[in-house]
Amino acid sequence: MHIEAIFGKVLKSLRIKHDLSQDKLAEISTLERTFISMLERGNSQPSLTTVFELAKAFNMKPSELIRLVEIEFDERNH
Repeated sequence: MHIEAIFGKVLKSLRIKHDLSQDKLAEISTLERTFISMLERGNSQPSLTTVFELAKAFNMKPSELIRLVEIEFDERNH
């Protein structure tokens, strides 16, 4: 699985865990809903700014968000 798809899976999981629609996450994070959808489907790569915006929306550190992606990546590739 490509890293973009893994990031998307983690993003969608966090969004659902926080009971947020894509529209609400877009509002909180100042990102476009269509961009969030593209990220969740693995059709786009997040920039560093995007990682920071999403982490802030989930009330977590960017490093925590990346760590979740890293854990999922390791599970998929071992």
